[in-house]
Formats: sequence, C-alpha cells, structure tokens
Amino acid sequence: MASLRHEFYETDEKLTVSIFDRGADPAQVSIMFEPRKISYQNGEKTLSLQPLKGQIDPERCDFTVGKVKVELRLVKVAQGRWGSITGDAPDPLQTSAPIGPTTSPVVAEARAKPKKNWEELTTKILTSEKEMSAEEDPNVGGDTAVNSFFQKIFGDADDDAKRAMMKSFQESKSRVEVKPPAGSEWKKWD
Repeated sequence: MASLRHEFYETDEKLTVSIFDRGADPAQVSIMFEPRKISYQNGEKTLSLQPLKGQIDPERCDFTVGKVKVELRLVKVAQGRWGSITGDAPDPLQTSAPIGPTTSPVVAEARAKPKKNWEELTTKILTSEKEMSAEEDPNVGGDTAVNSFFQKIFGDADDDAKRAMMKSFQESKSRVEVKPPAGSEWKKWD
C-alpha cells in the first residue's frame, strides 16, 4: 500500500484538500466522506485523514479527479479556521447544542447589499453629461474654439488694438512661430 502526498487550504466555510495521484482513473477512485473522517482509495493507493479537526457535512462535500491530482472540497459544519486537517481538538458540535453557521454583521451586510449594475450606471452618467460650452471649458472645440476666441477679442478691441493685431497677423504671414524650449535644438522631422 502506497501513501499519497496531500496539501490543503481553507476558508472559514470550506476546506480544499489536494491529493497528488498522477493519472488517477475516475472510475477507480473511491472517496468516503464522514463527519470526522475522509478515506481515499485508488487501486492500492490509499489515504485516510482522521480525526478531522472539526466536522464536515458529507452530503455537501464533492471532488474532482484531474490528471495530476484529486481535489476534495469539504464543507465545514461550523465556520472557522482549523489550522490543520487532522487533530485531537475537541469538536465544539459534540460538546454543545448544534449552532447554525454564524456570520459577522459585516459579512451579513455584504451579502444583503444588491449588486451594482455597472452598465446602467455608466449609461446614466454618459447621458447626464451635457456638452460644455467654450465659456465653461476653453479647450472644447479645438481650432474652431481658438478662432472664435480670437474673433471675440478682435471684435471687442478698440481701433488701435485691431490695427496692431492685423499688423502682427500679416507680418507672421498667418504662421505661428514655434521655438524649442531652452536647452533644446530645433530639428526638422520627415
């Protein structure tokens, strides 16, 4: 009889045991779940874990057989961390009356909250956003906004300011001169 390597990880509600049995045939695998015991057999390979640190619910436990390992999902009767799979810890369910699963108020509140519909929320935000005007955001409209900005300035200016603006526009030949920042040099890109 060969013994098998196994590992586990747990949450407050479940314990997952991985039994490393490469090439296990699902038709030959036999698993028995009992409240304080797990028995695994595949041909001559066996594994027995007893006594479990706490009680499990055999009816809600299940398993899957993979190429490399067999994974057992054990549902705990009482919530809490065990720390190890087996042990001689006293079973709280045998020493006192059975208590239903307890949840902290935070967990109960989290379960009670309805799920957010993110699609609806996104649609609502996008439809509620109005188009901003040039007065609210000067970057709206690109070149059209810049041209209308200069037209507004030109229209509100006195005659001397208008002549100065026209002279500047004619001398620049309607081009804006761009100078590189200090410490940089101008290069032409193809």
